[in-house]
Amino acid sequence: MISLTDSQKIGMGLTGFGVFFLFFGMILFFDKALLAIGNILFVAGLAFVIGLERTFRFFFQKHKLKATSFFLGGVFVVLIGWPIIGVVLEIYGFFLLFRGFFPVVVGFIRRIPVLGSILNMPFISAVSIDHCCSSLCSCAMF
Repeated sequence: MISLTDSQKIGMGLTGFGVFFLFFGMILFFDKALLAIGNILFVAGLAFVIGLERTFRFFFQKHKLKATSFFLGGVFVVLIGWPIIGVVLEIYGFFLLFRGFFPVVVGFIRRIPVLGSILNMPFISAVSIDHCCSSLCSCAMF
């Protein structure tokens, strides 16, 4: 089992609440306040989980500046009151930022008993998320 420090446990909680508020804000027709709270909690939770310095290094790498500008720009647009446009920018930036993690997530999900059997079905594995993510990311580079 993985041992977490207290700040990492707090970060996991903040990130979880951030995702919850983002999801709930989208369900309630893009409620500005819930989306803003979710954004702040998600970014703060990420900083607690991996540390402040590593968070800055992750977001401000030279090859991730476009993705960071879309993600943080989307957060800013939500905060100033245009939630739909901001969420679209955030989602695009999120996929650009975390595209390297998607194959790892798919591999992890394939090991879960019920979900793994669904993802390994022939017609679903032919249109694999790994392939979709790589084509999305290669298109997003241009």
